[in-house]
Amino acid sequence: MRARSQPSRVTVTLPGPTIGIVGGGQLGRMIGEAVARRGVEVVVLDPTPDCPAAPVVSEQIVGGFDDETAIRELAERADVLTYEIELADPDVLESVAAEHDLPVHPDPDTLRTIQDKLVQKSALADAGIPVPPFEAVSSAADLEAALDRFGEVMLKAREGGYDGRGNRPVTDAAEVEAALEELGTNAMAEAFVPFERELSVIGVVGADGVRTYPVTETIHREEILRESVTPARTDDAVADRAEAVARDVLEFLDGRGVYGIELFETPDGEVLVNEIAPRPHNSGHWTIEGARTSQFENHARAVLGWPLGPTDCRGTTVTANLLGDVSETGPARLRGVETILGSPDVSLHWYGKNDVRPLRKMGHLTVAGADSSADREPDADRGGAADRLNRARELRDAVTFAPVDTPGTE
Repeated sequence: MRARSQPSRVTVTLPGPTIGIVGGGQLGRMIGEAVARRGVEVVVLDPTPDCPAAPVVSEQIVGGFDDETAIRELAERADVLTYEIELADPDVLESVAAEHDLPVHPDPDTLRTIQDKLVQKSALADAGIPVPPFEAVSSAADLEAALDRFGEVMLKAREGGYDGRGNRPVTDAAEVEAALEELGTNAMAEAFVPFERELSVIGVVGADGVRTYPVTETIHREEILRESVTPARTDDAVADRAEAVARDVLEFLDGRGVYGIELFETPDGEVLVNEIAPRPHNSGHWTIEGARTSQFENHARAVLGWPLGPTDCRGTTVTANLLGDVSETGPARLRGVETILGSPDVSLHWYGKNDVRPLRKMGHLTVAGADSSADREPDADRGGAADRLNRARELRDAVTFAPVDTPGTE
């Protein structure tokens, strides 16, 4: 990776420039919401007509994430390009940006590294950043060898996986054939980490330096993020180590913007990098209410070269994702929302997706408030974290996408 340029000062005038975003999902929507009040225009490119971001941004270009003609049209309307989905094509971004003398952040080379999990892990390991042991898998023999070496492994498709898709635990040789049939032979086997908890650090690289948000505890089930707690319920030594590892990652990667860095905390207090997202991340949604500057505003500030906003936490903040609790895809209609809207210190976010499908992320809620305690102790109820987590779960479980005639609903 290239040496990072020195921090610089810029002159900002309003109305601001236009950001072109490849991807118009919920992340593009929340970027648009964050920057509208700052006088910044946003144009998104997405293959889905009337995508989730469309109602809150200036314009949507309908086209594929790798559609060179559509990306060229996006570049003609923008002062800087960025992306909110790893399916963006780095080669097309690079060539179009050069053609229009337009910056792209994060750098397309960073996107190339991130898109392939084996390339990503190899690059991190070569840079001395701690990661779980891993092996390339291109055959049943490779996977069996990884099982012999590591014991239980997590088999990961090298490209395209997200929200638990593309990952499969494999515990013995009897599962090898089925695992490879599901994920294919372009895969990576990673030693299973018996973690104490999963953590995340949202980092942001700007023209004026690097900042990190407080360490977040992430709670997954079926490989999908269900809840987050910030600050993480871990001790100071682990939190400091997580921040240090995250800063090493940020120093290693090229390009300005927000990065979501997923981590494992092992029982002996070590911190290992799981995966990196070169964009705002689900585990950073708490920053909208819980931080002085949200990850979405700071992503825009970073790619524009504007000064970054402060990243400190206002108080213990818990989020809970609203996932599709249906068995089949159908029109999105969330019932029982009044239970959330009627709760003080609770914020509801709707992603604007027209259809709900099983376990699809449709929105989230945030429980936030000021704390009286500044102490962080392992498993302690820091700032009422346990109460806020329980409350978030209760509110989340009180709403449903299931039809009213589904057994068990009212």
